[in-house]
Amino acid sequence: MKYYCIGIKGAGMATLASLLYDLGNEVSGYDDVEEFKFTQVGLEERNIPIFYDSLHPISQDTIVTYSKAFKETHPELVRVRKQGLVVKEYNEVVGDITRMFETISVCGTHGKTTTTSICSQILERAMGCNYFIGDGSGKASPDNQYFVLESDEFNRHFLNYSPAITIITNIEEEHMECYHDLEDIVNTFQTFVNKTKRFAVLCGDNANVRKLQVSCPVTYYGFDSENDAVIRDLVLSEKGASFALWIRGEFFSSFEIPLYGKHMVLDAVAAILVAKELGVEPSLMQEVLREFHPAKRRFAIEEVGNTVLIDDYAHHPTEIRVTLEAVRQKYPHKKLAVVFKPNTYSRTKDFYVAFAEALNTADHCFLTEIDCNRERQEDYPGVSSKLILDLLTSGEMIDEASVSKLLKYQGEVICFMSCASIEHMRKEIIHLLSVKS
Repeated sequence: MKYYCIGIKGAGMATLASLLYDLGNEVSGYDDVEEFKFTQVGLEERNIPIFYDSLHPISQDTIVTYSKAFKETHPELVRVRKQGLVVKEYNEVVGDITRMFETISVCGTHGKTTTTSICSQILERAMGCNYFIGDGSGKASPDNQYFVLESDEFNRHFLNYSPAITIITNIEEEHMECYHDLEDIVNTFQTFVNKTKRFAVLCGDNANVRKLQVSCPVTYYGFDSENDAVIRDLVLSEKGASFALWIRGEFFSSFEIPLYGKHMVLDAVAAILVAKELGVEPSLMQEVLREFHPAKRRFAIEEVGNTVLIDDYAHHPTEIRVTLEAVRQKYPHKKLAVVFKPNTYSRTKDFYVAFAEALNTADHCFLTEIDCNRERQEDYPGVSSKLILDLLTSGEMIDEASVSKLLKYQGEVICFMSCASIEHMRKEIIHLLSVKS
C-alpha cells in the first residue's frame, strides 16, 4: 500500500511513517518545516521522501494521514481532499497496526517515552519486537510477535488502539483542552485499560490509577508496601540508581540503572514486570538496564568544557519538577539554570502557577514566549509567558537574539526544557561556549 504522511516530521508521525515503511508500504510525506529536526533521522535512514511544497503528484491509490497540528484549511490537506484520496486520522492508522501484533500499550501522563524505551530494549534483546517511541524512533517487522507502543491520551487517541498488555505509569490533569476535568481523564483511562486482552501493569502509588476499576489481571507496582511489586533498598547517586524488587512478598532481583530520579525507577519497574510475565530472565534485564540508552531529548547530556547542557522534553509541571530533581541528584555541586519554552496557550493557562513552582526549584529560569502550532493566541486573551514570569523568584525572558545571557552560567548546568523546538538556542550557546573557551 501507499501512504502519504502530512506533518511527517512530527515526533509521532515520523515514527508512524517509519513503521509503515518497515511493514512493506511505500511511504512519503509533507512538512512545513524545512530545517532539520531530530525526528527525521529515521526517515532519512529509510530514504523516505519529504516534500515541502504542493507541486509533486500523489497517486490515486494513496492513503493520506495527517498530524492534528495541521488545520483542515491547510493547503496540502485541501489538495488531497480535492483529489478524492482516502484520508485517515493518524491515530486510526496506528490503531490498524496495533491489531497486527500483540500490542503492549504504554500510557500515562508522564514517563511513557522512557518506559516504552526500556521495555522495547529488553524485549528486542530477548526475542525481537516492534516499537513506536514518541521521540521519533521506531521499527517493525511482520515476523515479530510484540509491538511496544507509546500510547498518547491526547484527544483520546489511544482509544483507537487494541492492547494485549497495558502499562499505566500515572494519571494527572493534562490536555485539559481535550477533557472536561480529571474525572473525565480517569474515566477515559478506565475505558482504555478495559480493552486489554491479557494483563495490565499499573503504578499503584498513583491515587488516580488506583481509582480504575480494571477487569483484566493486574499487577500494581511502586514504593508503597501495599503494591504487588514493591521497590526497596533504593539508592540514588551521581551514577544513577540501584534498587531491589520484591513481587508478592518474594525477592525477585536487584537492578542498577544509569538514570536519575525516583520516577525513572518506576518506569524501569513497569518494563521489568512486563518482561517477567513474557518469560525474560532477570539476568538479561539487568544487563539491558545497565547499558540502557535513553530516548532522544530525554535527559540528554552534553558537556562543553566544564559546562553541562541537558536537553529534555519536559513540558508539564510534574515533569519539570522531577527532571530538575534528577539534575540535582547527578550534579549536586553545580548551580542549575533552566531554559523553558512553554508549549500551548491552554497548558500555560491551566498550569502557570504549577509551572512557576516547579521552575523555582532551579537557581534561575530563562523563559521564552509560548510556542504553539495547534492553537491561536487570539483565542487565549491575556495568556502569555508573563503569567509564569511574574511568579518566578529568579527569572527573566530570553529569545534567540539574547542567548548570550546564558554565559552567566558557564561552568554550571543549563537545562533546556520543552516539547517545542528549542534546538537553535542550545546550538547557539554551544557555539558561544566553544568560542569563549
